[in-house]
Amino acid sequence: MNTIKFGTDGWRAIIADDFTIENLKRVAWATALWVKEQKQPKPSVVVGYDCRFGGKMFAETSAKVFASAGIKVYLSKDFVSTPMVSLATKNLDASCGVIITASHNPPSYNGFKLKGSYGGPALPAMINEVEKLIPEAFTGHVKSHDEYVKEHLIVYHDFETDYIAHAESSFDLNAIRNSGIRIGYDGMYGAGQNAAKKLLPGATLLHCDFNPSFHGTAPEPIMKNLTEIAELIKKNQDIDFAFATDGDADRIGLLDNKGNFVDSHHIILMLIKYLHYYKKKKGKVVNSFSCTSKIGEMCAQFGIEQIVTKIGFKYICEFMIKEDVMVGGEESGGIAVTGHIPERDGIWIALTLLEYMAKTGKSLDDLIQDVYNTVGTFALERYDLHIDETLKQRIVKNCNDGYYISFGNYNIIKAETIDGFKYHLGKDKWVMIRASGTEPVLRIYAEAPNYAEAVKILNETKEDVLKG
Repeated sequence: MNTIKFGTDGWRAIIADDFTIENLKRVAWATALWVKEQKQPKPSVVVGYDCRFGGKMFAETSAKVFASAGIKVYLSKDFVSTPMVSLATKNLDASCGVIITASHNPPSYNGFKLKGSYGGPALPAMINEVEKLIPEAFTGHVKSHDEYVKEHLIVYHDFETDYIAHAESSFDLNAIRNSGIRIGYDGMYGAGQNAAKKLLPGATLLHCDFNPSFHGTAPEPIMKNLTEIAELIKKNQDIDFAFATDGDADRIGLLDNKGNFVDSHHIILMLIKYLHYYKKKKGKVVNSFSCTSKIGEMCAQFGIEQIVTKIGFKYICEFMIKEDVMVGGEESGGIAVTGHIPERDGIWIALTLLEYMAKTGKSLDDLIQDVYNTVGTFALERYDLHIDETLKQRIVKNCNDGYYISFGNYNIIKAETIDGFKYHLGKDKWVMIRASGTEPVLRIYAEAPNYAEAVKILNETKEDVLKG
C-alpha cells in the first residue's frame, strides 16, 4: 500500500488512482482510532460530502468504518458544504467532523477533510496524530450500511437546514432581500448552490445544478474561472453584486457591477470597516502572511490588534478558537468572521457584505472607495512560476543566504520570513517569494499603490530570480 500524506487541509488524491475505497478505509480507520484515543464517553463523528463524483459512496464508506469502531455517525442526507459540516460538528458536540471533498481541485480529485470539535479546520497536531495512525491496510470487519442504521450507529441529519436557520438568525435577510440589490451567484456546480438559492431567492444563478465533473473546470473562484458570470454582468448590466463559491463553498470570489474581480484583500478590509466601525464589534484581526499590508494600517487606525500567521487557514483557526477574533482571512478567498464558526465560509462572507450594503445604502464601489479613503489605494498580483525543482531550491537557498539586495530598480529595505520571504521595497511596496511544498511551483506576490506597478515589480523580480 502507498503512503498517505495529509496536506495543509486534509488528504486529496485522484479518484481511482490513490483515492480508492481501500485507501479511504485506512484514513477513516486512523481517524476512528484517534477519536477512540480521546476517551470520550459518547464519541461521535459528523460526516458529509460535496458534489464530486462518488461523494455519497465515499461518505457512506467512511461512516461504516466509524460505526465498526462503535462510533456514532451523523451522516448528511445530501451534498453539503464544508461550513455546514463544521457547524454541525460544533452544534452536535461531535468528536470531529469529516467532509469528503477536494475543495477547488480539478474534478478528477476527491479528498478527506478533518474538522475539529470547535467547528473549524483540524489543527496541525490533530492532523499529525491521525496521519501516524494510518495502517498499511484496513483489516477490520464492516457490516452493511442498513445494519448500522438499524443499530442507530449511523443517523441521518439535515446539516443544510441547520445552516440556513443559523444564517436567518444571524443576518437581516429581509433588509438584503428588500434592498433592491441585484445579486448574481455562480455556484460553480458546488455544494453551496442549494443554500444560496434558499437564502437569496431573487439572485441570478449560474452553474447551480448537479454536475460532478464541474463541466471540466476546477471549481476555484478566481477570475480565469469566472469569465462566464463576468460576461453576463457586462452584457446585461443588471447585477450589482456577484459572488462565486468553490466546490465545497468555503471560499469566495467577488465581482462588482462591471464584472471586475474584487480580491480577498479588499474583502477583508471591507469586513473590518463594517464589523468594527458600523456594527461596533470587538476582537482581533488575524490574516496570513501574503495579505495586503493595508490590513495593518486599518487596524492601527481603528486601534485593533493584528496578528499575522503562516499561510494556511488552520493557523488562523488556532487563534480563532482561543481568542476573540473579529475577522480572520487569507489571500486565497478563505475568510471567517465573528458570530459564526472558526471556518472559512464563502456564502457567509457574501451575506455579511450584502448586509453592509443594505444597511448603509452604499454600492460595492462605494464600500471599496471607503477603504481607499481610509488606507489609500493599493493593488496586489501573484505569479505562479512552474519551474523545475532544482531551480526552485536554488532560489530558496539564495533567499536564505541573503543573496538578493534588489530586484531591478527596487532596493530591498527589509525582509520578513514568517512564511516565505517578503521583501519591503519602500512605502506601500513589497514582493514576496514562497516555494510550494507539494509541487515544482514558485509563487511571487507583489503589492504596490496601483496594479501597473505591482506587475512591474513582479516582472523585475521574476527576471532576477530565474537567473538562478
